This record gives sequence, structure tokens and C-alpha cells, in this order.
Amino acid sequence: MINPNYYPWGYDSDNGPDQWHKNYPTAKGRHQSPIEINNKEVHYDSSLLPWFASYDPGAAKTILNNGKTCRVVFDDSFDRSVLRGGPLPGVFRLRQLHFHWGSSDDHGSEHVVNGVRYAGELHMLHWNPKYSNYLDARRRTDGVAVLAIFLQVGETPKPEMKRILEEINAIKTKGKEAPFPNFDPSILFPKSHDYWTYHGSFTTPPCEECVTWIILREPIIVSSDQMAKLRSLSKNAENEPDHPLVDNWRPTQPRYFRMVSASFL
Repeated sequence: MINPNYYPWGYDSDNGPDQWHKNYPTAKGRHQSPIEINNKEVHYDSSLLPWFASYDPGAAKTILNNGKTCRVVFDDSFDRSVLRGGPLPGVFRLRQLHFHWGSSDDHGSEHVVNGVRYAGELHMLHWNPKYSNYLDARRRTDGVAVLAIFLQVGETPKPEMKRILEEINAIKTKGKEAPFPNFDPSILFPKSHDYWTYHGSFTTPPCEECVTWIILREPIIVSSDQMAKLRSLSKNAENEPDHPLVDNWRPTQPRYFRMVSASFL
């Protein structure tokens, strides 16, 4: 696996998604993410089970700005916060969650639904502990599961987002990290657990094709102010010129022959 720190990548014209394949050839693969989900091409699968998450708030460790996103890191040394059911073959351990967002409220999500791009997208990343460690899991087609939730700007924002956004000031610049104890990310779930699922990849280099995506149909509501808070992060370090961390999303990739299944009619 190519170390993504070896070849710097980002979201600008010189190092952005159009350029990634030069150093990360998998980015041109046939199972890449994100994709557009189009109702006309989705297959209802009555055998898809409901999914369940049981997260231990004590597993939350830190929140950080890595210059590419805002990430919350969890202890994944044993099965303490797990996702199961749905299309998954077993239990998957929560490792981290992070966000993608735009430079304005009318775009920012990575997946697109029937032509609609949301203001943002939350990814909860889990890995399959039947493999010896996370890096090993990333090399396997069934190694990773990402639960994706859209962020939609509206009048009645979800109060649960507040906890994450309160910490933004502590991680304003790249490389900043702050303690983030006692957080249960399941408070961010929408009411409906209806989902689409397909096999794809990480949306950041090296773009390994090891991800079972579970994309929730119902977005969660955020306020315009909350989105502005994410945009107040800087993608540069403290001693560098301030460049806002915005538009950290990858454009949709060809679906090719892949089936997108829905748990709902």
C-alpha cells in the first residue's frame, strides 16, 4: 500500500482528486467512491437486514484537525463500539468519524442522491476485526464499513452536533488535537435507519476498494451557522498563512457495473 503521507495530496487544482491517480493508481479503479445514487438504478433488496450500532461513549478519545478534515478518534483495540447487521458479514469496530463539506451550503457532500448534493457528509469508519489490524483490513474487500449521513441545512438543527462544533476553536489549525472524552456518536443518527448500500472505496488516497458503504436515506439537519463553524477551520498550520478548510469532497466516480441496493421500497 502506498503511504498517503509520502505523496502529498489535497483538494486544490495541483494536488486534488483529478491528480490523485498519478501517485495512487487505485483511484482510477472500477469500484471507486463516491457515486451518484439514482432511484431509477437502485435495486430494492428484501433480504437486507436492519443495522445496529452499539457505541461505548468511553471509547471517544480525541478530536483533531489534520488539514483535510475534522476527525474524532475512538479506541478500537477491542469490540467496544461496533456496527453490525445490514449488509455486513459480522461485527465491525468504530475507528473514527470525520466530515466533508463545501465552501457554501449548496454543496459539500460526496455522495449525490438523484442529482442533489447536500451541504455535508459525515462518515463513521469501521473495520472488520477478523483481520489482525486496521491496516490489514484496508487490504481486504470486506475490510471496512462506512456509515454515511448527509448534513442538510434547515431551520431546526440537530442539537447533538453542538458537542463536536464546540471543540472547533481548540483545533482551528492543522495538526491541532484536543481531548474529546465521553461521546456517543449514535446521537447523530437520523430517526430513519433506511439505507442504500454498495461496494466501493475510500474517498481519499490511496482510495483502496475495501469499503461496504451504508448510506442513510434521511439526512440530519444542521444550521447555516454550524456549517460556517466547520469552514472556520484552517487547512494550514498555526505558523502558516490561514487558508480555510473547505471543499474537502471528492467528485462522484463512475458506477460501472455495480449494483446499489436499498433496504426500503
